[in-house]
Amino acid sequence: MDCDDCLERLYTFLDKELGPTERKEVAQHLADCGDCDDNFVFEERFLRVIRDCGTSDVAPTELRQRVLERLRRDTPPTTL
Repeated sequence: MDCDDCLERLYTFLDKELGPTERKEVAQHLADCGDCDDNFVFEERFLRVIRDCGTSDVAPTELRQRVLERLRRDTPPTTL
């Protein structure tokens, strides 16, 4: 496996969507190639931050209620 092949499979590797043979090949390449491993570390960290951001920012109940009320007030009724 060369660097292009490895980088092409990096996201599917991170998402654990590769079969066992491909997963082993990518893991071996990452262990042997510092440049690809640097990319892997960056992308893994990036995905972790994205996941953390997606679950930690929830609007307070009061704000959600105000938004819903405003949407109901400002949305004209639909007619069929």
